[in-house]
Amino acid sequence: MNIIQTHLEGCIVINPRIFNDERGYFFESFNEKRFFDAIGKEIHFVQDNQSFSTKGVLRGLHLQMGEHAQSKLVRVTRGEVLDVAVDLRKASPTYGQYHSVLLSETNNSQFFIPQGFAHGFVVLSDEVVFQYKCDNYYNKASEGGLYFADPDINIDWQLPAADLLVSDKDKELPFLKDASDFGF
Repeated sequence: MNIIQTHLEGCIVINPRIFNDERGYFFESFNEKRFFDAIGKEIHFVQDNQSFSTKGVLRGLHLQMGEHAQSKLVRVTRGEVLDVAVDLRKASPTYGQYHSVLLSETNNSQFFIPQGFAHGFVVLSDEVVFQYKCDNYYNKASEGGLYFADPDINIDWQLPAADLLVSDKDKELPFLKDASDFGF
């Protein structure tokens, strides 16, 4: 596997080694030892999630706060998304900055997002199946997030705003400057 460190400390892109032949392909999508070596610590994943969405759907920017904060290892098994992490760690030199990565069924890349980040994605293909592992259980009372179009973060979602399908709940999320302390 090829590990790419992003400019956001702790966020990494994982590109698997893919073995192709006349039958198709094979790759190792997760290896705990190699993963721990890549991120420099042990993480115990406790929950796997999957979503299906269509072109233009934007999910995010979401996070879990406090003792329910989550690290995520995300990937796409069908289609293509632009995946985004925003640093919300107050003491971080990259606080308020984001990193985006294209995840698709053809590149098989994965994106690791540690605790202390908001996360979201937009669907660039006609359909997408998105999967992710979490190191903590979801807790409704600990939900948090940021407004996807916050001008201070200025995320390029790669689609016109008129083409985005965003939930009413996500449209009501706060701007970074107005958000309460997320506890990171």
